[in-house]
Amino acid sequence: MNVGIEVTNKNGTTFQENKVLSFEFRKDAYLPYSLLRIRLTGSSADYSDATAVKLRIGGFTPHYGLIDSITTETSGGNTVVNIVSRGFTSLLCQNQIEPGLKTGVSVNSLMNSFYNFPNVTWEHSSDTGYIYVRPNTSMWDALSNLAYKLYGVYPYIRGQNQIRTSPALTPRTFVYTDDQLIAKGSRLLGRRLISNFHMADINGDYGYYELTDTDVTDMGIVRHSFFDLDMRFLRDPQDALVYRDKFACRAWKQVFCKRSGYHGEDLSDIISFGSVCAERISAVTVTGNSSGIITESSVYHDKFPHTQ
Repeated sequence: MNVGIEVTNKNGTTFQENKVLSFEFRKDAYLPYSLLRIRLTGSSADYSDATAVKLRIGGFTPHYGLIDSITTETSGGNTVVNIVSRGFTSLLCQNQIEPGLKTGVSVNSLMNSFYNFPNVTWEHSSDTGYIYVRPNTSMWDALSNLAYKLYGVYPYIRGQNQIRTSPALTPRTFVYTDDQLIAKGSRLLGRRLISNFHMADINGDYGYYELTDTDVTDMGIVRHSFFDLDMRFLRDPQDALVYRDKFACRAWKQVFCKRSGYHGEDLSDIISFGSVCAERISAVTVTGNSSGIITESSVYHDKFPHTQ
C-alpha cells in the first residue's frame, strides 16, 4: 500500500514526497482535528515556504492540514524530515470570539459570522439556541456548547475537516471476523473521572447545585470539583453539572480492533467485530513503517450518545 504526502507552499504550488520512514495518523471523536506525524527520508525539497500537507494512503486522502512543525536533519549524507500537522479545524481552537450572551445562534450563523476558515466545512443547521461566551472562549468551545444544547452531543470531525453534529448519513460499513484481525481488545480510562460536582448559585453559595456520579464512586474514586455558576447553562443550571460529568467520562470505555492496512475507516462509520455489532467508530489510529500499515478502530461506551 503506497503512502505519501502532498505539500502545499504559500504561493499555492505543491510537491510530492513518497519516501516515508514511518507515520501516525489519528482521529478521535473528542479531538477537534485530525493529527499527522510523519518521517521521510532522502528529501531534497525546500520546505521553507510549506504551509499545508495532505496524507495519501493507497486511494484515500484522510488528512489535509496546516503544518505545525517541520524539522529537517542531515547526517552522514542522509536527510530525514519530520512533519507534524493538524487538520484545518484546529483553527477553531486557536481563535476566540467576543465574550457575552448571544441569542438566536445556529451552527450556520456561528460558522459564518466570525471567521472564514480555509478548507473547513460543516453540517449545515439553522436550529437556534443561545450561548454565553466566557472570556478566552475558543470558537470550538462555543460550537461544542451550542451542539450540546441543541442536540445533546459533542461535535466531531469527519473526512477532511468537516464538522458534524449528527451521525454520517452514508457511512461505510466494516465487518471483521477474528481471523481478519491482528488483535482486538478493550481499554478503561479512569484518570479523568470525577466523583462529585459542586456549582455555586448566583450568590456564590454552594450546596444547591450538586451531582454525584455513582458509576465513579462505585469504583472507589474520590474526586471533587467546585466551580462558579456556569453562565452557559442559565436556563438549566443543573445541566452544567451533567455536561461536565459527561465530558469527564469521555472515552471512558473503549473497545478496539487492529487490522492490517488502511481501508478508509473514519469517524461515524459502522463497524462490527467480536462483541461489537454495528456500532459507530469513535476513533481511528493508523500507523505505518517498514513492517507495514496497521489500523486501530475503536468504539466508545461513555455518556455522550454515539447513535445510529
